[in-house]
Amino acid sequence: MRMWMVNPKRMCRKHLLGEHVELHMLAGALLKGRSVQGFLDKHLLEPQNLYARHQALTEEMTARGYKHASPLPCVASHSIPIGQVFVSRSEEELQRRCKECYSV
Repeated sequence: MRMWMVNPKRMCRKHLLGEHVELHMLAGALLKGRSVQGFLDKHLLEPQNLYARHQALTEEMTARGYKHASPLPCVASHSIPIGQVFVSRSEEELQRRCKECYSV
């Protein structure tokens, strides 16, 4: 699981939709009480921003003409851990991995 936390406008289709799917996976893991500590330790998640990030991604998906019909389930706020993604590192990694990102 990974939250890139970069500006969705700069993400290619594959990474935009991929992060969206991973947000649903994160919500499912939290609902089931599964630990995401390993992802938090690697600075790959900001679960406290789950809903705001989902909103940002779905707004960009809609702007691109993609259909969105998968609202996130409600996760109790007391069960959401705090994490930090270093956006500059995410941007560097995304640019390294994908020639399409940032050329959108």
